[in-house]
Amino acid sequence: MSVRKKGLLAAGAAVVALTSLVVSTVGGMQTTIANPTANQQTPRLLAQGQKPITIVFPSRADSTDLQNKANAVAKLLSQELKTPVKAQVSDDTAAVEALRANRADIAFLSSRPALKAEQLANARLYLAEVRDNYSGRYTYSSTFVVPNNSPLKTRNSAKATLEQLRGKRMAFTSPTSGSGFIIPVAELVKQGFVENRDRVDRFFGQVAYGGNYSKALQAVVRGQADVAVVSEYALNPPYITPQEKSQLRVLYKITGVPAHGIAIDDDVPAPTRERIINALLKLNQSQNNQLLRNLYNSTELVRVDHDRHLAPIRNALKLAGIEP
Repeated sequence: MSVRKKGLLAAGAAVVALTSLVVSTVGGMQTTIANPTANQQTPRLLAQGQKPITIVFPSRADSTDLQNKANAVAKLLSQELKTPVKAQVSDDTAAVEALRANRADIAFLSSRPALKAEQLANARLYLAEVRDNYSGRYTYSSTFVVPNNSPLKTRNSAKATLEQLRGKRMAFTSPTSGSGFIIPVAELVKQGFVENRDRVDRFFGQVAYGGNYSKALQAVVRGQADVAVVSEYALNPPYITPQEKSQLRVLYKITGVPAHGIAIDDDVPAPTRERIINALLKLNQSQNNQLLRNLYNSTELVRVDHDRHLAPIRNALKLAGIEP
């Protein structure tokens, strides 16, 4: 039994002592155990219905009006599951914390937060997002981008291509970005250029962090950096304009970066979890697909194996010397 579950049992005992009434939830069904003196409360509590399922939708750069779009998805899922579904909008960190604290049952997560959710909440990724601008359907590439007129050229090997970056000005996305830092640093370690993430400044002449894809790319466009590293889909609006894109080219790419997906907490019983997965897959149907596209421009959800899907980011973290 996990520490978290022990804590929940202790909390449950406290509720018994204070109210002489426990309401337990298993698979969305409520069972009421009442003290004889509290029998008159039982019908009212049972009539309140099932416990809502809570889904967290993290904000992303290419998502707008996300709460309303998430509410529309929650409404469909509620109809499919015959259970109230509540949509919450936050960020990846808050989503992982909500899973850990049992304030959420499901969360849309990118790959590194999905590993954190596994570590802290024993949640697992069951579905991944497919996008038209992912080169690998539900994987994409981390790309090293340079100006169109850069003297740097794509060579016949990764080592020869990346060797040209020695002493150059690098604009990473952020120290927490999978495709904008972790994956490329792991590649530099793999090729023998750096020891770990704390040694990148010994290879590059200058290291900066744009904070997001747009700013990292714009640093290259404006001549403030010689190279930036971003996800392949960031080379399109809304991240940069067509005019900015025309001034850039891809020097090198690392394929197989795990797409964002949907994690479900381990406290959700297996039969309920399967019902949730099947309900989410209804978003692939033509009559519902626009709801999915509205969220994050995804076109489809596909089942994935948690360990296999996240293996590239797990391995990259290890190579780069970064905790999950």
